[in-house]
Amino acid sequence: MASRRAAPLDVVALELPQRFGDPRGSLAEIDSLLGSPAARGAELALLPELIVTGYVSPRGHSDLRRFAEPLDGESAQRLAELARAHGVALAGPLVEESRGRLYNSLLVFDRDGRRVGHYRKRHPWFPERWAAPGDLGTPVLELLGVRVTVAVCFDIHFVSDDAGGALDAADLLLFPTAWVDPPGEGDARADLLPALARRHRVAIVNANWGPSSPALHGQGGSRILDARGRTVAAAPPGAGPSVVRAALRLGPDPPGA
Repeated sequence: MASRRAAPLDVVALELPQRFGDPRGSLAEIDSLLGSPAARGAELALLPELIVTGYVSPRGHSDLRRFAEPLDGESAQRLAELARAHGVALAGPLVEESRGRLYNSLLVFDRDGRRVGHYRKRHPWFPERWAAPGDLGTPVLELLGVRVTVAVCFDIHFVSDDAGGALDAADLLLFPTAWVDPPGEGDARADLLPALARRHRVAIVNANWGPSSPALHGQGGSRILDARGRTVAAAPPGAGPSVVRAALRLGPDPPGA
């Protein structure tokens, strides 16, 4: 099914440093960014992977079990409140606890704060020993008149095989990350994301954690790509908290294709 929209979709990726173990501080900074002139009036906003809790401690520990909450817990409620307060569809992370298992999850709220999407990362990265592989498959959501799908960070290496049908059906891929690259090997997203966009004719919004402690290669570089694989907006290198914004024309054959 093609996009029902004729108008471009005004979308933002928020990039901010992690505040490990400080969910309230992180949510306050997200609130401030959403209310800033750079983001005000956007229709859809994507947050980085696990940005509410932080991904890794300053000492390099990645055990997030103590931050686990149910789907209707405080963090999810606060994300819903932010969506309502700013009138923006919002996709944000949750360390989810369900039936004794933990998941690296992404929740999607509409502009009224209703949860309309729920995704569990299918391929936890090696340090994510606390997280079980996601068991919900890959959704295709109808949101703001476009069809949206999801992958989280390490999923990107498998998503064409796991969920090629979802990518082909979608207009837009939401791709939150806590991305790192091996020193000296450059930015792997620079090749992976354009190739994925072109293969599946899908636009991509990538919100990545910003430079923070510990400092790791690959932090930053949030970007938005159109369905031809062209980067249409990106965070400046080494920037602090940033709003990456673009108006995307979506559908199977956007203008200029």
